[in-house]
Amino acid sequence: MMREAYTFTKKSQINVVFNQKPQKTPPVHFPIEERVAHEPLEKLEHQLDRLVGMDQVKLMVRELYAWLYVYRKRQEVQLKVKKQSFHMLFKGNPGTGKTTVARLLSHLFHEMEILPKGQLIEAERADLVGEYIGQTAQKTRELVKRALGGVLFIDEAYSLSRGGEKDFGKEAIDTLVKQMEDHKDEFVLILAGYSDEMDEFLRMNPGLPSRFPIIMSFPDYSGVELLDIAKQMLDDREYTMTVEAQKKFLRLLQRKVQAQEPHFSNGRFVRNAVEKMIRQQAVRLVKENSFDRDALMTIRACDLMADDSDHPIISQMGEGE
Repeated sequence: MMREAYTFTKKSQINVVFNQKPQKTPPVHFPIEERVAHEPLEKLEHQLDRLVGMDQVKLMVRELYAWLYVYRKRQEVQLKVKKQSFHMLFKGNPGTGKTTVARLLSHLFHEMEILPKGQLIEAERADLVGEYIGQTAQKTRELVKRALGGVLFIDEAYSLSRGGEKDFGKEAIDTLVKQMEDHKDEFVLILAGYSDEMDEFLRMNPGLPSRFPIIMSFPDYSGVELLDIAKQMLDDREYTMTVEAQKKFLRLLQRKVQAQEPHFSNGRFVRNAVEKMIRQQAVRLVKENSFDRDALMTIRACDLMADDSDHPIISQMGEGE
């Protein structure tokens, strides 16, 4: 299942929004004869093709590459070019691919010589906020220093705006804003978090929205997409699910999606489910004393059961296929 995206500009911000509407158009690759000349993009395409439900993200990355490539060509013939800020906001629930996309973009910026190092530094509130006066600014400056030449990715960034007037989170925000100005074009800052909380976070500091020209919204995956993610995870571990196991897991996933939980963990939920069904399969195989290659690779429907919580649980009863 593919995601449709639409882009609109509001107050000088580029907003890319993905939804769940199915599309039948396959991803568009550069012509074969152009691939040698576009090696940076080709290096990414192999990784992009492994992403489930990210067709419009792949398109956005290709468009970004094309813009950077043309930008460089205009410089070569001495045409006017305007410096572009690449600081971004990623809005969406956990497990929707935000960190993965940030990592891919850091590689692209490095390949296109926008960032000299291209490293991705992941951080959260505890990495920026100190326990006493003066420590927060120092920690934030040191974090930015580590990120120079690459991408600084701060997850759950909205947590910096919580805690009241005496909380040091506001000091971290103010320091980040100053560092963005002092080290302009030396690093890319990506702030990520839940959509509503990020909107509230932006309202905390009037200068924040204008500093993030690219906003991307990551919706929850569909049940089918989550099943595809699970099958990919199992394949990487050399496991396979029976048809009945897939049907059972898909029913569970569709119930989770339809429940529309405000902070459903998407890919993280699937990863936990995969790990639990592998453990349950191990328990079953020991009981059955069955260790041939096919048995060791096969996940059956009885290896998966779920309760009403966010995590599948180990089945206490045998179940046939």
